[in-house]
Amino acid sequence: MVPLPTAVLTSSPPDDLALTNALRELGYRVGVADRLDQLPELVAEIPADQRVAVVDGRFVGHRHSLRLALLDSRPAAAALPGVLSVAPAARADLDRALARRAPTDEPTAGPADDHTAMLAAALERGGVPVRRPDLGPLVAAVPTDAEARAAALRAVDAVDEEAVRLRSAVKDHDGFFTTFFVSPYSRHVARWCARRGLSPDQVTTASLLVALTGAACAATGTRPGYVTAALLLLLSFVLDCADGQLARYAVRYSRVGAWLDATFDRAKEYAFYAGLALGAARSGDDVWALALAAMAVLTVRHVMDAAYHQSGHSHTGDRRRPATRQPGQAPGWTAWPRRMVVLPIGERWALLAALTALTTPRTTFVVLLLASVPATLYTLAGRLRRSHAGARGTARAGAVLRTLTDSGPLAELLARPVRRTPLARFPAPPAALGGTVLLLAVALLATPDGPALPLAAAGYALLTALAVARPPTGRFDWLVPALFRAAEYGLILVLAQIAANKEVNGALPAAFGLVAALAYHHYDTVHRIRGGTGAPPRWLVRVSGGHEGRTLLVSLAAVASLDADRSPVVPGFASVLTALAVLLATLWLVESVRFQATSSAPATHDESGEPA
Repeated sequence: MVPLPTAVLTSSPPDDLALTNALRELGYRVGVADRLDQLPELVAEIPADQRVAVVDGRFVGHRHSLRLALLDSRPAAAALPGVLSVAPAARADLDRALARRAPTDEPTAGPADDHTAMLAAALERGGVPVRRPDLGPLVAAVPTDAEARAAALRAVDAVDEEAVRLRSAVKDHDGFFTTFFVSPYSRHVARWCARRGLSPDQVTTASLLVALTGAACAATGTRPGYVTAALLLLLSFVLDCADGQLARYAVRYSRVGAWLDATFDRAKEYAFYAGLALGAARSGDDVWALALAAMAVLTVRHVMDAAYHQSGHSHTGDRRRPATRQPGQAPGWTAWPRRMVVLPIGERWALLAALTALTTPRTTFVVLLLASVPATLYTLAGRLRRSHAGARGTARAGAVLRTLTDSGPLAELLARPVRRTPLARFPAPPAALGGTVLLLAVALLATPDGPALPLAAAGYALLTALAVARPPTGRFDWLVPALFRAAEYGLILVLAQIAANKEVNGALPAAFGLVAALAYHHYDTVHRIRGGTGAPPRWLVRVSGGHEGRTLLVSLAAVASLDADRSPVVPGFASVLTALAVLLATLWLVESVRFQATSSAPATHDESGEPA
């Protein structure tokens, strides 16, 4: 049984038990310190693995103000006027802050100062970040006399707390489709779920099951199946919005929930791609290459997004809303076209659903790929411009980008001698771009049964080593992880298509499965970095070969699997891709589940509004 957190009041509430009852309804045990010098002793008696709140007994405010400060599991500490909440990770810091306060014999009901604010300031001086939730029109106050208390109570009554709570459950800057066509009713779905005790994780799982059912309907290859699939995809998106809105409405965040939210969206979308490809195959149309290309393009874009934001350039003004806009204020008319052109998840899934219901899978994928072109170019152009005007990255940003490159032992080995030569000063993006162009050009132009492809893969590994030989702190080094993803995914796609052209059965579906496994690994890496847990363990990257090792292995498999006449031989290329996909997916998924089950990392949900 999970122990209840404890709230310690610095005085007895002056009028009634409203504050005490509110704290108990939020799941807190309540104790009272009649004198300030009792506070350190009472806090010390609370087990170190429990959350502690110090609440001024004079507090007046909305219940949701207390929720925002007391129930959010993400920050180490959170503060409002009269309220300080401290997670177990910062308990030692709270004990030190209490010890540094001079004891007093004065009763705590009388002093006009806010004791919780003093403790919060002491925590910040000690290096603990203290989150101060944005309350908007909600009230949180510590009145010092009867007149001020009466005024605070009137301010509480003047605000429709439920309306504010429901409105704040929606992200401040979602996409156009989400804002105007989903959130107006998905927030009510979230409230319905909250009132029935459903958790965000349960809603997330329901969204996944609905999307997988839609993918199965698409796999029937019939028009009723496609229409049903489209409707289920939209329903899945409503639930996908509702899970985050439920987390914000009820202030229920969890580490596992953040992981599920980060990975299930892609699992749903890519499973739907596979369902469309299976449905098209029933009609005699092979669109696996288009489905794989759509998945690869989207993953490369997301890796580029993550690398750019982790590089620090986004902190210098890369926002999709004017810097002067206040929370809750409507964005300017130019904001919506800018948000729509990048094809965020709402617009993308709406387009996917409409095309699925009304056209063929081939048309669906072609339009999605064409729509990705302006989205990618618009985003890339803006980021290149800002990076050119920005400063070099920090050492921390460089470490993050090195993790995102997913380079393995071969690149590490080859980079060691490069670091001792002037070549180490060669910029990383041109080296990565050169390796990507070399690998894909040879794969497209040369026969896969000769020495050209393995030689190109070896050359790619050498250029990879050149790209990672120095810390990736240059202005444009955030491009390197996306270039490596494009090279690896593109090689698999090209070779699988060549094998399919020579009637190697199952090559493209196997390639789709392999790239899906790779994409999961790369999304999992991004999620861990965003959550502040660093990266997957280095042994995992080494065992999985790194991108340069895998490209060399796939190249050798292609050479070994095709004879001079381009007829398939044993072992088949599709079998190699399938085995590699199963092995890597099992390795990465098992380690990822182990990490989520055992890690003490904080819950980190993506509230940035960046397109998914």
